[in-house]
Amino acid sequence: MQYWILQGILKNKEFNGINSIVAESVPHLKRGAMRDFFDIINSLGMYNRDSHNKSDNIYTINQAQFEFFSADQEDKLRGARRNNLFMNEANNMSKHAFDELEVRTKHNVWIDFNPVSQFWGHDLKDVDFLKLTYKDNEMLDEQIVRSIESRKHNDQWWKVYGLGEIGSVEGVILTNWSPIDNIPEDAEYLCSGLDFGFTNDPTAVVNIYRYDSELIIDEVLYQKGMTNREIALAIKDKVQVVYADSAEPKSIAEIRNYGLRIIGADKGKDSVAYGIQMLQDYKLRPTKQSLNLIKALRNYSYQRTKDGSYINKPDHNFSDIIDAMRYGVIMRLKKGTSTYTIL
Repeated sequence: MQYWILQGILKNKEFNGINSIVAESVPHLKRGAMRDFFDIINSLGMYNRDSHNKSDNIYTINQAQFEFFSADQEDKLRGARRNNLFMNEANNMSKHAFDELEVRTKHNVWIDFNPVSQFWGHDLKDVDFLKLTYKDNEMLDEQIVRSIESRKHNDQWWKVYGLGEIGSVEGVILTNWSPIDNIPEDAEYLCSGLDFGFTNDPTAVVNIYRYDSELIIDEVLYQKGMTNREIALAIKDKVQVVYADSAEPKSIAEIRNYGLRIIGADKGKDSVAYGIQMLQDYKLRPTKQSLNLIKALRNYSYQRTKDGSYINKPDHNFSDIIDAMRYGVIMRLKKGTSTYTIL
């Protein structure tokens, strides 16, 4: 985004006209490349309301027009030609989307991705390849660096997010999911799930709905450093009844004092394995705006031993929002449960 904005400022003729920034969905755009683009524009004191066509998601710098759209918009894939193309997190998009966009691109195509597994991008010919890790980002906060390096013991995670090497999708626990645009109007709200976090892990909250035989999951909150009061205020108007981590009874009691209906979830022997099994029994449909949930579903894996074999125990990485979902499902849909209890 910095480079593209600079080309607009410098009036690079290759950028005169339309240049497309594409992500897998509109929510990914708004919380990713689009947010970065306008953060940079604002930090430079360059934002001009007259240059921003919000209805078409186009921003103009001199003769360069930067348009934002998602790969799930088929009419956009087969639309007009462009000068340059940037596909953000291209491993989450199809080769078909790339082919439709690339053939209509006059100059250059940029793609970026986390190397969680081999994908079509690795088979492209006549490309320049640049591998960057967290060490190449001199502006990275020291706390984030410590958080990344604290996971060196997890070989698979470290290989991808620490070293930037190609990982593998082996060991992923939940494969029975696909995103959905929105919550259907006639979906039945079941409950909400909450997993507490603070410094190292985020607090995660999801709403869970039933629609035919599927479970619709909508991300409500995913944030570090929140007090119980802040959590209560953030979710109060978005949830009805919440099942939370029962290992935090004081937090549950405090949040209840703010007027929320919140109950500690059962965490007996084998409750994690039982909850995962329940999740695997349903078709899971995260909403497209649930970006952290989708990322977790793609990466939530079983632990590996030193010899590379898997054990029947989930790795902690990416577990926070999955745990929130698991608390709600296990309490609301376990056998013998037809209605939820309100304290």
